[in-house]
Amino acid sequence: MRIAVVGKYMSLKESYKSLLEALVHGGIANEAKVELDCIEAEQLEQEAADIVLKNVDGILIPGGFGDRGSEGKIAAIRYAREKGIPFFGICLGMQMAVVEFARNVCGLERANSTEFDLQTPHPVIHLMEEQKAIESKGGTMRLGAYPCVLQNDTVASKLYGRERISERHRHRFEFNNSYRAEFGAKGMVLSGLSPDSNLVEIIELKGHPWFLGCQFHPEFKSRPMDSHPLFRGFIEAASQYRKAVREVPRMKVVRT
Repeated sequence: MRIAVVGKYMSLKESYKSLLEALVHGGIANEAKVELDCIEAEQLEQEAADIVLKNVDGILIPGGFGDRGSEGKIAAIRYAREKGIPFFGICLGMQMAVVEFARNVCGLERANSTEFDLQTPHPVIHLMEEQKAIESKGGTMRLGAYPCVLQNDTVASKLYGRERISERHRHRFEFNNSYRAEFGAKGMVLSGLSPDSNLVEIIELKGHPWFLGCQFHPEFKSRPMDSHPLFRGFIEAASQYRKAVREVPRMKVVRT
């Protein structure tokens, strides 16, 4: 199957080494060969998504910083959401999925992350409260392992097989809780929360075959013979998509 990784540093493959390897691990777990299309996000700001992504079976948006290529990532996410293609967003990838949903499902014009637009009328992603007083960047972000509580009957809870997990983080921005109710009414599921329920760690979409974004970096815990549950599930969904959409059943020949 073919997986598109749409990012900002695709010409520098080592920047995504752990992530690309984790996709291969997901293939091993599903006994499937994974072919990777590494696509510069800026390409999707110049070319239509249905041309650039027409042959892929899954779309992944990785983490990163800075607004270069952000609109291209949003275009890729919209394509995955509208076409029912399995989607996996990691860290910034999850945040861009929130922005795309805000603009194109909730109708929140010019919704954005305050990392990219301080004047946005709808800051659906904003700086974490404890980060606002920090001036020296360095290692001051939310960094390291943090617990997460999974909500029942979600894709995440089924893949992990337990209620409480721990994952590794590296970020300063988060989902703006002021938009929880509005997003929920439109079909976004907040399937993973911090133990105090204050931070959104995982999002999903109702009615979509497989659409999941996580604030953490699951690729850091994936191994060749022990694929991370989210990568295993993503590749499984991509495989099912390929079988359903791209592989035309052979006509059965009846001999008389």
